[in-house]
Amino acid sequence: MNHPDAPQQQALSNAWQNWWRFSRNPTAVIGAIIVITSVALAVFAPLIVPFPDHIGAFVDFRNRSQPPSAAHWFGTDNVGRDIFSRVIYALRVSLILPVVVLGIAIPVGVTLGLLAGYFGGWTEIVIMRITDIALAIPPLVMALAVAAVLTPSLTNSMLAIALLWWTWHTRLIYGITRQLRSQEFVEAAETLGASKSHILFREILPNCVSAIAVKTSLDAGFVILIGAALSFLGLGIQPPTPDLGTMVASGASFLPDFWWQSVLPGCAILFVALGFNLLGDGLRDLFDVEDVR
Repeated sequence: MNHPDAPQQQALSNAWQNWWRFSRNPTAVIGAIIVITSVALAVFAPLIVPFPDHIGAFVDFRNRSQPPSAAHWFGTDNVGRDIFSRVIYALRVSLILPVVVLGIAIPVGVTLGLLAGYFGGWTEIVIMRITDIALAIPPLVMALAVAAVLTPSLTNSMLAIALLWWTWHTRLIYGITRQLRSQEFVEAAETLGASKSHILFREILPNCVSAIAVKTSLDAGFVILIGAALSFLGLGIQPPTPDLGTMVASGASFLPDFWWQSVLPGCAILFVALGFNLLGDGLRDLFDVEDVR
């Protein structure tokens, strides 16, 4: 006879084993540390930045273009604003972007992938042909087109990126669902008269969670890079709101003499994107997930 607490103890045991394997993966640990650090800096930015008044429309021409120093860790820009303070606040925009974009793309893509993979037939043909057409369009090109037509803003940047991002999740979940729909546990649920929604979201979807987690982590880094590219081209966040892509673009005019104005915000983009990619690679090894871009 099984002890009533056996399922809970088994779950705790599995969680501990996963944590032990995760902690033994240097790539995953480094990625997790970078992501946690970035999130902490963004959340506690008002308590961290040394010059909070430099975030908006502020000028101090007496201290313009100062190199990195004890007073200004990342130096100052061409109007005297502290670059370190602006980079910390810009992390908020960089992290909000993947949260909103993936928050839209993942539910849409996963739902369509489940429907196409499970039902097959015309449902599969219609959904997957639309997906194939959308996949043929590079996300950055579509984002540039949409952002150029609409007024440049954070909302329009997120909309532009989300328009095509669901396709990757549709393709991923479609492949997994096709493999799972012939498994015994799905056939057993069908035999017992379970509803289609129960089979899709209670039987098949939980078996896709690990792949979704890996894909989400990897996608976050790509979304941040595309968002920075839009801002670099003037189609993202508009000044004086701090944004890493905008800071790189404005500082590029002063290279190589005042290199810190462009290079250090660029390093911040690299830092955050690298963290998500390392974390995604670590999760992929942990869950032994294949075929995730």
